[in-house]
Amino acid sequence: MAIRISSETSSRVDNLNKHRDILFDSLHPDPNQAHSATLAISDLNGIEQIDVISPTRIAVRYQLSLITLADIEFVLRELGYHLDGSLMSKMKRALYAYTEETERANLGYTSSQQSTRDVFIKQYQKRPHGCRDPRPDYWRDYL
Repeated sequence: MAIRISSETSSRVDNLNKHRDILFDSLHPDPNQAHSATLAISDLNGIEQIDVISPTRIAVRYQLSLITLADIEFVLRELGYHLDGSLMSKMKRALYAYTEETERANLGYTSSQQSTRDVFIKQYQKRPHGCRDPRPDYWRDYL
């Protein structure tokens, strides 16, 4: 038995899949920000695909019902990446943020910081834990 999706339902589902480009500042100390940013945000809930287009540009496909472009950019900024600060990029970001939040509100989705918090939890778990005191053992016990 085949299940058919009406054209209205399929267009609504297609509207929830967003394709955006994220541009990085070329003056950052990391010359290949796009690749390292791809590794950092690939675990975010809602991101379906990330393609590195150039050392300062990535293409992201994500589910609007789970995450917004503003959330992705917030995570990137918190992790120390520098996004492109040109006027055109800022205007695009503002337009995307407005339209995505309006779409989410019209569809009844609430904003959730769960997925962005998970990135920081996973980054913390990847770090080596233990004694980070660079002093030798005999100096740590000396008082």
